[in-house]
Amino acid sequence: MPKDGLFVHSVEKAFRVLCAFGSGARCMGLSEIAAESGLDRSAAQRFTHTLERLGYLRKDPRTRHYELTVRTLDIGHRYITSSALVERAAPYLLDLSRATEEAVSLTVLDGADIVYVSRLLSRHMLNTNVQVGSRLPAYCTAPGMAMLARLPRAEARRLLEKSDRRAFTPHTTTAIADLLAKLDMAGQRGFALAVQEIYPGDVSIAAAVLGPQGEPAAAVNVAVSLSRCRPETAVERYASLVITAAAAMSQSLPRPQRR
Repeated sequence: MPKDGLFVHSVEKAFRVLCAFGSGARCMGLSEIAAESGLDRSAAQRFTHTLERLGYLRKDPRTRHYELTVRTLDIGHRYITSSALVERAAPYLLDLSRATEEAVSLTVLDGADIVYVSRLLSRHMLNTNVQVGSRLPAYCTAPGMAMLARLPRAEARRLLEKSDRRAFTPHTTTAIADLLAKLDMAGQRGFALAVQEIYPGDVSIAAAVLGPQGEPAAAVNVAVSLSRCRPETAVERYASLVITAAAAMSQSLPRPQRR
């Protein structure tokens, strides 16, 4: 990391401790926290103690293991309630949910990943691990590919090459040349399609929400089950609705003031 005189390393270390719990471990001992965060045991002890005193960690008095508390949701909740994007997209997501009766989501690009910032579930969806705050790779998701297709080619390629590009299913596209071809298709059609790329039985259609300069500010998508809807049928039913919703959201975003 470049030298930065304003950078507060203790804050960065505190977040490393909190993010250590994002690896799937619900409870961890001090040694595990130190290993996951890359801190020595002494530093890990100081930061976990401080975060416990602040209410972001809870220590089980019997096992002496730590876990996150509900207070950690405060930061994410503040983003959701203060985001103009989430606020302005809400009515269009609701209309899309009513029109399709399928799961609809709003995601943003964060590096080589997408993050879900709003989500309305379908009555047909019995179980899902995708929630607001969930993070998935961009290269194997329709929202990710829809947004990457709107970036300059060099930047999109850099993000694809930066990705781990592992195969989540036998249908996951991982080769750079194939992914770039998919970006071309998404750019031509105005939407991206992902069929069982990350979850078996999942079909997803997404279109990019564009910011004032034509940059991808977000993506809106509809997800359906392959058991109920073939990919070509999903495109026929939902692609135009997703494109229309994305365009309406794009128009609703604040534009720069002309002087």
